[in-house]
Order: sequence, then structure tokens, then C-alpha cells
Amino acid sequence: MKKYRIDSPRKVRLSAFDPDDASAMPGDKEKTKEKSEKIVERLDELQELLFAEHKHKVLIVLQGMDTSGKDGTIEHVMGGFDPIGVRVVSFKKPTSVELDHDYLWRVHAQTPGAGEVVVFNRSHYEDVLVVRVHELVPKAMWEKRYAQINDFERMLAENGTILLKFFLHISEEEQKERLQARIADPTKRWKFQHGDLEERKLWPEYQKAYEDALSKTSTAWAPWYVVPANVKWIRNYIVGSVIADALAALKMKYPQPDLKGVVVE
Repeated sequence: MKKYRIDSPRKVRLSAFDPDDASAMPGDKEKTKEKSEKIVERLDELQELLFAEHKHKVLIVLQGMDTSGKDGTIEHVMGGFDPIGVRVVSFKKPTSVELDHDYLWRVHAQTPGAGEVVVFNRSHYEDVLVVRVHELVPKAMWEKRYAQINDFERMLAENGTILLKFFLHISEEEQKERLQARIADPTKRWKFQHGDLEERKLWPEYQKAYEDALSKTSTAWAPWYVVPANVKWIRNYIVGSVIADALAALKMKYPQPDLKGVVVE
């Protein structure tokens, strides 16, 4: 999975990443999906261990263009997690109270506690993406946010949080097909908003904004993974593998309570 990781701040060109790339797959579609199912089972075990040990914190950040598969990734990769130790957070338009504070104030309040996994379905990166593309704040303000985000994430990491950041990379043509499929399917039509088409017109601006975000905020303590996401089963395999490897590397152990003198009658 290292081939998808941006190891250090460097100039990222999304055109260099193939959204259909399947080169890291363990085999054909069926073999990869079978492997993914085993990974999901392993993730379920590791998440229970994380919650039981109550030592580490895990923050998973999912970003991507509309229809890139953030909801599907959560459903298929993290669907087996025990809800008691997992939260999914989606940041909407800031409220008046949130706007009275700095842009990271509401984000920090949602970060994971010990033993917890938190998934950000969109995140603080919207403040260098949507905010930038739609010119909601001056350039002089959002340009400072890359360094601020790096400092924020470093603070989280130094206090025991494992950060895993995934950019779900789809092509413009794939997005078109998914939007058309969403409109055609009565069970998914509710997801469609006319604003999706307006946002699609800004594809080049968003690609540039993402390239800068990936270039300037991929760090040793919080690297980005550029995940080829045109094919859903490839996307799920990569994201699941990265999360499973990161949790396994923690070498977690179940706590051993003092059972001396305990008798069950």
C-alpha cells in the first residue's frame, strides 16, 4: 500500500495517479473481494481490541469529489465495527456559534478519545477546498491554514492519535456516470442535488485545490493516501488494508483484570 502514500510534503499532480490502478491487487476481482472480506473480519477484531485496551485513538479522514465513494467506503470497510467504539462525523455548513470561533474549534471537539475510532466524512480540509474554490475567505487567510492544519494534526499525533487520511481519487468521466446513475435509480435519487451539477463545473478548480492540500499537508505524522476509486472493490481493498496494517502495528493487547479471589457462583 506504500505506493499510494504521499510520504512527505512534495508537489502532487493528480494526473500522475491512475484512478483505475489495480496493480496492487492480490488477484482478480473475485480474489480481491474475498481478501477484502477477510480484512473486514480482521478490522472487526482489531477495533474491539482497540476499544478494550483503551490506549490509542484513531482518526480516519475521507475526502474526495462528489460521488467518490465516501459513504460506500464507510459501509463496506468499516461496517463491521462495533458502534460502541466508533463515530462517523460529517461537517456541515458552520453554525453561527461555530463561526464565532476559529475553523478548527468544532473539529477538535469531534476528535477520538482513547479506544475510539472516528471517521470524518469530509473534514477540516473543506476549509482549504470549498472555502478556497468559492472564495469564502480571502486567499491570505486560507493560505495560512495548511501550516495550521499540520500543527493541529501533529498535536493530535503527539497525544496518541493515529491519523489516516484518504483522498478517494475518481476521474471526471466516472463522476459523470455516477451522477447519471444516481438520477436514474429511484432508490438513490434522493442523494442528488442540483448543486452537484454546479460543483461539477468547478472540477479544475477543485483538482488544483486538492493537489495543493495533498502537497502541503502530507506529513510523517499524518500522511495522505491517494486511493484509486473508479472501481469500488479496489477502493475498499486499499482503504481496508491500510487501516488494518496501521491497527496491527500498534501491537495491542487485551487488558488482564485482577481475578485473584474471584468466584462465580
